Amino acid sequence: MSVHLIEVDAVSKKVQDATGELTILHDISFGLRERESVAIVGASGSGKSTLLAILAGLDRPSSGTVRLRGQDLFALSEDQRAAVRGAELGFVFQSFQLLPNLNALENVMLPLELRGEREAKALATRMLERVGLGQRLGHYPRVLSGGEQQRVALARAFVQRPALLLADEPTGSLDFATGAQVMALMFEMNREAGTTLVLVTHDPAIAQRCERQLHIEAGTLSPLQ
Repeated sequence: MSVHLIEVDAVSKKVQDATGELTILHDISFGLRERESVAIVGASGSGKSTLLAILAGLDRPSSGTVRLRGQDLFALSEDQRAAVRGAELGFVFQSFQLLPNLNALENVMLPLELRGEREAKALATRMLERVGLGQRLGHYPRVLSGGEQQRVALARAFVQRPALLLADEPTGSLDFATGAQVMALMFEMNREAGTTLVLVTHDPAIAQRCERQLHIEAGTLSPLQ
């Protein structure tokens, strides 16, 4: 039986553009244990976000496999992969990805309601209080600062108690001080929840807070020394 929560085995991604075939990822392999944190670092355009989308089952590799708890994600149907994401994965994006027509509480409640959680409101309220937004439950994204929006996104990600959290440049839209506060909160909540973390970042200081770092350059992955 696999000791890894997630296994990436010989994943490649190729696309066609005007000049022919373009290789975005080439023969990527690694595994993550439960509760492990890993940073994937590299320059813009190196393939980091494409790799994260493949880990989530949102993008299909040209070759290779991704296994979550031993299950090949791409042997599943689209609906089955969506169900896996709802049960196992949390997401934090650079651009927050909050629904503008829902207030903070409703944004955090949404993934719980989608899976039929009866205590969605109470759980979402407690999680927003945990990220320091207990007084902002009824506020819509447009009146929240960038830091507050990202804290709502953290609450939404962790309220489901995901096995795997995927974070794509979570401080990319924030100023330095706000970004540092958000990252400290994310790592603290990650330890509390015992979540496996994959963090895409170009910031070495943030990457060093993870247990392991992987460097991606021109679609090829190698451990940082």
